[in-house]
Amino acid sequence: MQVPHGLDRVPASEAVDAASRSEGTSSQDVAGSASGKVHAGPPPVVAARLASVDALRGCTVAAMLLVNNPGDWSHIFGPLRHADWHGWTVTDLIFPFFLFIVGTSLALSLGARLEDGLADHRAMRRSVVLRGMRVLLLGLALNALAWWLLDRPALRWPGVLQRIGLCIALTGLIVTWPVMRSRAVAVLSVLMVGYAALLLAGGTLVPELDIASRVDAWLFGPHGYRWNAQTGLGRDPEGLVSTLGALATTLLGFVLGDAVRRGQVKRVLGTGIVLALCGWGLDAVGAMPINKALWTPSFVLWTGGLAAIALATSHWLVDVKGAPPLGRRFGVNAIAAYAGAWLGSILLAASGWMPWLYGHVFGALLGGWGPKVQSLGFALTVVAVWWLVMLMLDRRRIYLKL
Repeated sequence: MQVPHGLDRVPASEAVDAASRSEGTSSQDVAGSASGKVHAGPPPVVAARLASVDALRGCTVAAMLLVNNPGDWSHIFGPLRHADWHGWTVTDLIFPFFLFIVGTSLALSLGARLEDGLADHRAMRRSVVLRGMRVLLLGLALNALAWWLLDRPALRWPGVLQRIGLCIALTGLIVTWPVMRSRAVAVLSVLMVGYAALLLAGGTLVPELDIASRVDAWLFGPHGYRWNAQTGLGRDPEGLVSTLGALATTLLGFVLGDAVRRGQVKRVLGTGIVLALCGWGLDAVGAMPINKALWTPSFVLWTGGLAAIALATSHWLVDVKGAPPLGRRFGVNAIAAYAGAWLGSILLAASGWMPWLYGHVFGALLGGWGPKVQSLGFALTVVAVWWLVMLMLDRRRIYLKL
């Protein structure tokens, strides 16, 4: 059920499905089910929604909230920062993991219907594209609110939700087109090679002088993340050009998610290992650096490979072995958690209470441990507060559907 303007209660059928997910149960179609029986014939097709995917998505969202909400941006532990340019940290894995899971979720929800010769592909395409556009508009609305309430010099057009929305819409256009879907791997390969050629043709990968930054500065000007009016240079980590790499990550998630849907989990694990090694190798030999800001092809391979390994591992632990789906509360309400935390941070900053709260409350509790621990404590509190909110929504079977 789609509720484009807010929260609503799901119908009974979805509530039953949500209840089964909350207990960590999986479909009887999942390979290696509790019966332990081996079935002859083609690999089984798993359920359209897996507790393991909800759990992995939820852990990713929790990590997003953690790194996006430090108490003090000048005091952050190294792993919780993005790499300055080339290279990567644990934080740089979070966004590509989320987009990979977006692709996986599309494969699980659309896969069987796409194979049905009687399915209305045009209606599916329209539904996915509209959903992507709603996510994009939500991101723009939150950016506009921050610009208005926090008196920022210019409205930033790109953003995390905008990129997610674009990737949902573009992936939906590709995979619901029968000719394109049958050649998804070829489309992904062409996209990767073409983007690599574009970056190399730009002549340099120096910050703000690379082709992605130059194009984004020309398109967005002061409406990007960083902009120098005197030089005309700037860059945006969620800019338009680097979204080509992000789209490749989402398509990769779709391709490997479709393999999970068909029960080919070992293939997903093996492919993930190979992709991660290829991405690391391209960076090691200097052919293409791993760079999150540019979302380079080596970054796609490295993070996509690690995400595939995480997906296969989560599937084995949660769906096959019955481990608790940790993070599921965030996973079934991912947009509500991310957008809600963002809205909360905007309102807290606009209220003027943030300095007092951070200095007097968190300073009194954690200040003696050092500024980085105090900053981390605030971020962990944000995660805990929103986990409680998601817990209450989940218990009432309330989910945000865009």
